[in-house]
Amino acid sequence: MRRTTSFALAAATTRAAAAALRSRAPGGRVRWERTNHAGRTVEMYAGPASALAAAVGAARVRPAAGLAVAAAGLCGAYDDVAGDDRRGFRAHLRALRDGEVTSGAVKLFGIAGAGLVAGALLKERPTDKVLAGIVIAGAAHFVNLVDVRPGRAAGTVLVLGAPGLLRGGPGAELAAVAVGVAAAVLPDDLGERAMIGDSGAHALGAVLGAAVVTANGRASLAAHAVAVVAAAVCGDRVSEAARSLV
Repeated sequence: MRRTTSFALAAATTRAAAAALRSRAPGGRVRWERTNHAGRTVEMYAGPASALAAAVGAARVRPAAGLAVAAAGLCGAYDDVAGDDRRGFRAHLRALRDGEVTSGAVKLFGIAGAGLVAGALLKERPTDKVLAGIVIAGAAHFVNLVDVRPGRAAGTVLVLGAPGLLRGGPGAELAAVAVGVAAAVLPDDLGERAMIGDSGAHALGAVLGAAVVTANGRASLAAHAVAVVAAAVCGDRVSEAARSLV
């Protein structure tokens, strides 16, 4: 029952928030439009709407998870507004070394810090706290890595989040939040009418990470941590693989 409620509330909140933003378009409609890979104009309302719904839904289950999701969404939103064409951690770290604080560096340290704080609150033992932080931040980054074509990020969240619904407890509720938000944005995303941007992708990934952290012990956390770190190291290959999917 709780999983169903979490799913329904997350989906409804996403749709309501997107509709509210669309009706008001703060700053003018042009600010909320982007050109996608195919040259089509798409709306960005789904991004902050997804981040808001994911953060609120996660906070209902675990306040610490809501904190991490909100931070991930805000960092992603900053990159949506102020980001440049540089991709990959190395490029942003080189810029930081030269004294330039890029939006990518803000995301890197902001999401990592929020993940570690959330991990410290969600787990009891020091090693588990660190692993949890890595999983949350790494999952947020991973979903953003696959957000290279319409529907890739939301579809990935549906595929990865669905198995978590079979488990009980808070982990299943957090998975339901992620799946509910992804299901709400997927039709417009696939139809190239909207995109979730970095704000939505990072927030959805953080929810997935929090679901894993809440539902698993140290061995599984370690395995997930290795997986997300490997994905970050091989970021270009991950993005290219997602881009090549039919």
